[in-house]
Amino acid sequence: MTTTLRPAEPLQQNPDGTRSRRYQVCVNSRPVGRVHIGTHPVFGDAVARIMSLWIEEPDRRRGRGTVAALAAEEIACGWGCRRIEARVPAEGEGTGTAGAAPAGPALRLTTALGYVVRNCTMEKALGDALPALPEGSRGRPMTDAEYGPWSATSEAEYARSWTERGVPEAEARVKAAKDRAALLPDGRDSESMILSVLEHEGTPVGTLWLSVRAEQAFVFDVEADAAYRGRGHGRSLMLLAEAQAISAGKRVIGLNVFAGNTPAERLYASLGYGTTQYTMYKHLL
Repeated sequence: MTTTLRPAEPLQQNPDGTRSRRYQVCVNSRPVGRVHIGTHPVFGDAVARIMSLWIEEPDRRRGRGTVAALAAEEIACGWGCRRIEARVPAEGEGTGTAGAAPAGPALRLTTALGYVVRNCTMEKALGDALPALPEGSRGRPMTDAEYGPWSATSEAEYARSWTERGVPEAEARVKAAKDRAALLPDGRDSESMILSVLEHEGTPVGTLWLSVRAEQAFVFDVEADAAYRGRGHGRSLMLLAEAQAISAGKRVIGLNVFAGNTPAERLYASLGYGTTQYTMYKHLL
């Protein structure tokens, strides 16, 4: 039996500057699934995304998804893309090492095809009670004087995290700048963004950037100052984030962690966060 992709629509030129196309996954001309491929809204035409891939239940576990993914890569190469990305759910019962869920079919498939985890999304359900900070620790709003240096350092570190995981430096800088401009258009006063400094016994020891603008809260940046690491301040910052989220009426909090940041993964797992999604990437020949 031969598995192929059949276009289900013309090539789409989207308002955000990307292009995309939907395909049927066919076995001997019989539709058994679908795949949606597009270019990246930030990284541009050099990067493709498998936006969705679905195989009907009767045809699963027969290699249809593998062939469809490989065919998607060939199409991406034909578009001139140098890299392809995919987001896959963290499926499975229970939790594994550092809060990661046991690998589900999508994660096993992409891993087998040579995709590498770049980052994962973790979430935690929140209760009603505000978590208490350790004695001597308190959170306060970031000042105007603190915002400028923090913003520059945070953006540079964010870009560096992408370059360390396969993104060319120029692309990483553009992404960091675009993300910062979109999320903090008014700087420290941006709507539904909470920028805080953690103090311990009167000394600033870390910073927190929390968003409460969507249905759930999201930690965009959390950092204990280098001179004060290893003293539990990272945990205090996360407790502060949870307290702020609950106060804003949110009952779920999420965050992103880059692959290889084992200390952070362990901290989040110890606080009850579980992995919900992986972002994978692969360089194309």
